[in-house]
Amino acid sequence: MPDEIHHDGAHLHRPSPAADSRLPLRETCIVGAGSSGVTVAKALHQRGLSFDCFEKGSDVGGMWRYENDSGLSSAYASLHLDTSRDNLGYPDFPIPKSMPDFLSHQQFLRYLEDYADHFGVRPLVTFRTAVEAVEREPDGHWRVRLSTGEARRYRTVIVANGHLWKPRLPGFPGAFAGEALHSHHYRTAQPFEGRSVLVVGLGNSAVDIAVDLCRRAADVTISTRRSAWVMPKYLFGRPIDQWSGFFSKKLGLPTRWTRRIMARLVRLGVGDQSRFGLPRPDHPMWREHATLSQELLPYLGHGWISVKPNVRRLDGGDVEFEDGSRKRFDAIVYATGYEIAFPFLDADAFDPQAEAGRLYRRMVSLRHPGLIFAGLVQPVGPTIPLVEVQGRWIAALLSGAMTLPDRAAQEREVEQHRARQRETYVDSARYVLEVDFRTYVRQMRADMQAGQAGI
Repeated sequence: MPDEIHHDGAHLHRPSPAADSRLPLRETCIVGAGSSGVTVAKALHQRGLSFDCFEKGSDVGGMWRYENDSGLSSAYASLHLDTSRDNLGYPDFPIPKSMPDFLSHQQFLRYLEDYADHFGVRPLVTFRTAVEAVEREPDGHWRVRLSTGEARRYRTVIVANGHLWKPRLPGFPGAFAGEALHSHHYRTAQPFEGRSVLVVGLGNSAVDIAVDLCRRAADVTISTRRSAWVMPKYLFGRPIDQWSGFFSKKLGLPTRWTRRIMARLVRLGVGDQSRFGLPRPDHPMWREHATLSQELLPYLGHGWISVKPNVRRLDGGDVEFEDGSRKRFDAIVYATGYEIAFPFLDADAFDPQAEAGRLYRRMVSLRHPGLIFAGLVQPVGPTIPLVEVQGRWIAALLSGAMTLPDRAAQEREVEQHRARQRETYVDSARYVLEVDFRTYVRQMRADMQAGQAGI
């Protein structure tokens, strides 16, 4: 590992007199051992790099470990992945063909555990140890305080603990007298047996939960602010991402054209979703992250689930909607997404609201190059294989096999990426982490091949 990583005048130096010389300087700290932290650890290990990896829970898995003792998992009992088996896994460890098209969270966790064991990662993780504070020292290094009370100093900190754990709740006027919870805390439909339930949201979790609930609850209603395009998991008998993969990989079509073709095929295979009472969004399908569900439209057609517009006001046991209608509910499940938050990072080191969408190559802090994020993305395409490439990119950087451009070039890269986001996706905070899988992976691979990250 070089003594310095140059970054347009900002360096990671050997300890200055201002630093606490009583603590030895270590190379790298990885925060988290979920699907991102494990593959980053694997990549660094393969490069022979020294690192410490800390996991709050008692084993690998992160959000995929149901009822994880870390307290951070959002997995519910019926959760299945939306990416099909052949597109889901890490590229250097394919998921066995004996597994189903769409894995459950239990099946994916077993695969993740096998991956960690295959590459010898699990013995390298310190479990039951949370990172409680990461502070930047005057010399550019990082002081990491652990839940054990110990403090350590590092040249580099890699944040890989995920961003789907802090619930974001809407600020509807009024108050609700019944039970209200965020989807983060939803586990099974059993507590809602025979009750009237409102699910707020129309993303993948909202639809999954509504479908799960309608088999046990007395009635289920979905409330949506601007609606969403719903795509089936299977189209013409095959997982839908295999069709999009055919157009993008086999035929080499640009992502935008692939998504436009897919929109037409979905309309042909499924029909007009407004016929099921689900409004058509004002924007075209290719401009958003579509919601995947095989069951929602048929269940709407069976009357098991109904649809309402956005909530106008909460009024005791009643909910008033923007179309003027009112309905009484026993419970509300808010499937309204998550805030990006890293409570162990001081705002002086990293402000998630301002900087989460402004990382060089979606990983490196512009202000503090020794602060790197893994998995802080939402791709059009699968996340798991993308983060594996991120891990190898980070390992190339930290090993000295690849260098960063200067600060001005990094800022240009960020601005170019943000401009592509604005022209491609709906203007919403939901898309601040959006990346195109093909473009992004191609960029990272080109960087590693050249030994110089570009723009």
